[in-house]
Amino acid sequence: MTDTQSDPTSPTRSVSLLGLGDMGAAFARAWLAAGYSVTVWNRTASRADALVAEGATRAESAAHAVAANTLVVTCLLDDASVGEALESADLTGKDLVDVTTGSPAEARARAAWAQARGARFLSGGIMAVPPMVGQPEAGGYVFYSGSRELFEARREALAVPVGTRYVGADAGHAALQDVALLSAMYGAFAGITHAFALVRGEDEIALKEFAPLLTEWVVSMSGAVGQMAEQLESGDHTSGVVSNLAMQVAGIKTFVGTAHEQGVSPELLTPYFDLMRRRVESGHGTEGGTGLVDLLRSGGGSADR
Repeated sequence: MTDTQSDPTSPTRSVSLLGLGDMGAAFARAWLAAGYSVTVWNRTASRADALVAEGATRAESAAHAVAANTLVVTCLLDDASVGEALESADLTGKDLVDVTTGSPAEARARAAWAQARGARFLSGGIMAVPPMVGQPEAGGYVFYSGSRELFEARREALAVPVGTRYVGADAGHAALQDVALLSAMYGAFAGITHAFALVRGEDEIALKEFAPLLTEWVVSMSGAVGQMAEQLESGDHTSGVVSNLAMQVAGIKTFVGTAHEQGVSPELLTPYFDLMRRRVESGHGTEGGTGLVDLLRSGGGSADR
């Protein structure tokens, strides 16, 4: 009996990968290092040269790459690129896993598109950067949503590059949670950028000494995330609040004034301050910041439900 765990010719130990940018190439190398048979394709064929030298098989076209294996992974520029690459490919009986960055609506449409062509489909949202791939200790993972049957069947292969987190049958949920977490990241980076701008240029404040203070503060503030979730689920935006919006809004002039004193634009903070003011003006000054979620979902209009 063939040991499928060590036989690279086994269907469960082979994969076709379309897209060899930094992330796609990192995925390919992780599978190669784990003993998988990897067929690769890229629109610019020379991007495959190094991987072929490392043991991958080059496909002459995207359609040939799809034909080579049952498991097909796309890691391309955008959703339109996926459609173009697979336009002439026969997807009948294929397991199509798309880790291309896209929107929830694009993922849902691509799932219907793939299913109409006879393929099982998973959409993936990569929560990692290329250096984290193949490094389990780095903590990277991919959100997957869509066919649970496909996820369970291919869980071992998908877990080779980075960890896996299945988030439901709705194909759009991987992209949604990917974008939600990345949005939080950009919001945090906005605050970090503003903080460095304030202290930069002060001779007696060394940025390397300020950095750990900023890190500690950001980490300590992350504890508010769980409380926000509880308040949103209960509908009670005042429970456990220790610094209400009315008090915070009263302090806005200090933050804006300090920015101007330091020669720093407050533009990274003012949109959030504007939301806080609107929420207070609509009669919610005793709340914490959780009610701003409702204000955003209402399009910035009335925050009342």
